Amino acid sequence: MFYYCGVSQDIEAELTDTIMVCSYNPKTQRASMLSIPRDTFIGKSKTKASGSDKINSIYSRKGPEKMMQLVQEITGMDIKYYVVVNNQVVIDLVDAIDGVNFEVPINMDYDDKTQNLHIHLKAGYQKIDGEHAEQLLRFRHNNNGTSYPAEYGDNDYGRMRTQREFMMELAKQTISLKNIPRIKTITSAIFENLETNLTLDEIYAYIPWAAGFDTTNISSNQLPGVSDKGNGIWFFFHNEKETLKTIKQMTNYLEGNNVVEEDVSNTTNETNEVNTKNSITNTTKTKKTTNTTKSTKTKTKK
Repeated sequence: MFYYCGVSQDIEAELTDTIMVCSYNPKTQRASMLSIPRDTFIGKSKTKASGSDKINSIYSRKGPEKMMQLVQEITGMDIKYYVVVNNQVVIDLVDAIDGVNFEVPINMDYDDKTQNLHIHLKAGYQKIDGEHAEQLLRFRHNNNGTSYPAEYGDNDYGRMRTQREFMMELAKQTISLKNIPRIKTITSAIFENLETNLTLDEIYAYIPWAAGFDTTNISSNQLPGVSDKGNGIWFFFHNEKETLKTIKQMTNYLEGNNVVEEDVSNTTNETNEVNTKNSITNTTKTKKTTNTTKSTKTKTKK
């Protein structure tokens, strides 16, 4: 099985905006994605917690290897590879395949002059180009404070769900029949903007498998847990027992066992509402923040 950790960044603060663990098994031709909430608590003491105890602060302070190590500890997965993707890589990839057809779940209207970030998208099925893909993946709430509906997943939970669903569509449409002959060229073009411990040749080795991959065999999920405060700061506290259950379901699915993998994101959202009434590897990186015998890869966006 091949696992990697994917990370995307928020360019100004060098915080990882998106963290996903992606897995692929070429023998069964199945793949999965697991979102890690960016506010996941990694500290020792809840009562003495600080902002540096959020997993999204690790990349800028200790680098991708430490980020990958922490994701391994949280999930129990044997992750050996990481990919850090900046915003420009996502823009270039989406534009290279002439856009991605995607159902935008809600109207999105947000402006942040400090980051020169302006998000303006209408709900509905449409072709998303690179510029609007970045907007879609970074959206959390509107200027008026409204966000995704609770049943979809509010704020960060909704954003993670949109990110997973968009990345699934991006993968499906990238390896569609019309793009298969261009995958090697596309990969070479974006590789120089990736931060990864994979070599280009290692990535090329998986391209032949893409031609036979059934893109409906991609499952997605979110790390189980709840949002709560620690020392007055909001964190995401993962549930160790439910995490083990989720990882087991993912592994069974990847190995071809007839196990239905349940997306826990909605359950997580409902639990958060009850407990707090309020309130992470392939992903992109913002300025602030499975070959059956190979390893796991973590992807982060910066």
